[in-house]
Amino acid sequence: MSNPSASRPSPTQESGDFYVKAAKSRAANRCCGTPDAVSASGYDEAALANAPEEAVQASFGCGDPVAFTRMGPGETVIDLGCGAGLDLIMAAERVGPEGRVIGIDASADMLALARKNVLRAGLADQVQLLEGTIEALPVGNQVADWVISNCVINLATDKAAVFQEIRRVLKPGGQAVISDLVADDLPDWVSAHQDLYSACISGAVPEHTYLALARDAGLQSPEVIGRLVYDEALVRGLITDALPLPLDEIASRLAITRQELIDMAGRDLAGCITSIKLRIARDRA
Repeated sequence: MSNPSASRPSPTQESGDFYVKAAKSRAANRCCGTPDAVSASGYDEAALANAPEEAVQASFGCGDPVAFTRMGPGETVIDLGCGAGLDLIMAAERVGPEGRVIGIDASADMLALARKNVLRAGLADQVQLLEGTIEALPVGNQVADWVISNCVINLATDKAAVFQEIRRVLKPGGQAVISDLVADDLPDWVSAHQDLYSACISGAVPEHTYLALARDAGLQSPEVIGRLVYDEALVRGLITDALPLPLDEIASRLAITRQELIDMAGRDLAGCITSIKLRIARDRA
């Protein structure tokens, strides 16, 4: 008897497909709010001005991890869930022609978008793009000086494996900077919707759990170097501008209007969602 789950996409694959559709929609529509949403996530506007418009338009995230690193010329960087390539481009500019940046994404379509944007930025010689999951990175041991990730680890169903992989690929003494969403006390209606998992909300875990996963993987000195708790206004902006949510579809399934969904999310999620910047390191052994 065939296994009905064998052909079913994994949550990671579903999330990848979700973001590809959203990224293509943004690029096609040239949504005027998108650069503002990316800038609001903590990106430097001057750096955004130097990046290809297509990379900015198709980017989703909750902060600029590159800005919180000390990466320099000649170093190797791995970007977990590189998406359309915005962070790849910024990292490649930091490490220079002698450096190397490896972007990993589970979606071949998203990698194709990243490849186009890297070419537009003139950085193809520095950037390598690989298809794979963040729970099983397609690279060797101890190859990276830095690992970065932007609002991706919360999409993984096996977050412990992700942190173990981060330790494996880091060189002794290497560091990781992660921008991500953590959450406490999410209401049941959020947890019930796969679309909200794909959009970085229902898959988020409490901050103390997130840090414990890093420690349990053998990573050293987990430190939250930036923290932003979302109030009602920020939640509304998150779900209407920053994340690729199919609001009309979710509202329909809940038998409410789009505006009622936005109002409910703002009310129920205020104070529950936090954007953090986490710095961790591999031991020198």
